[in-house]
Amino acid sequence: MNEKTEQATPTNTAVEKTLLIIDDDAPYRQRLALALEKRGFQVTQAESVDAGIAAAKAHPPRYAVVDLRLADGSGLDVVPEIKKSRPDCRVVILTGYGNIATAVAAIKSGAIDYLPKPADADQVEAALLEHRDALPPPPEQPMTADRVRWEHIQRVYEQCDRNVSETARRLRMHRRTLQRILAKYAPRA
Repeated sequence: MNEKTEQATPTNTAVEKTLLIIDDDAPYRQRLALALEKRGFQVTQAESVDAGIAAAKAHPPRYAVVDLRLADGSGLDVVPEIKKSRPDCRVVILTGYGNIATAVAAIKSGAIDYLPKPADADQVEAALLEHRDALPPPPEQPMTADRVRWEHIQRVYEQCDRNVSETARRLRMHRRTLQRILAKYAPRA
């Protein structure tokens, strides 16, 4: 009887492709859900932090795709809740506002990957199903010095709990200068 149980478990795990998509951009979320349903996933959608946590608790998914910035909070708050409901869940964070600090925070919260928006269904599926532990190849075009500076400022800003005055003090720059830098978009890679 134990042999049948052991044989049934891998089969169920391999077949199970339940997916929770949490994103407040309804058109993008629906397109992604439709594309992944065509690839065999059983998709549940949510548009907020609260709805995502409720969906994860009601039906713990095997996979999850979570937007970093949601209308009612951060997608990073959802990841630990999903992991509590199902520790083996593979979570991918999507963001249109990517920087190193939030990528590190996403991985620390339990995500397995961090993709820039608009990620297509092929990229999302590859990230969800990929099981390799090797490092990715080096970038064809490494970051510029301006981008590295911006990333460093973002990391310190996140470490200071988004406190502009404290970040400016630690970076030894004027608070208004820092505010102007934070208000701008990231420099091109």
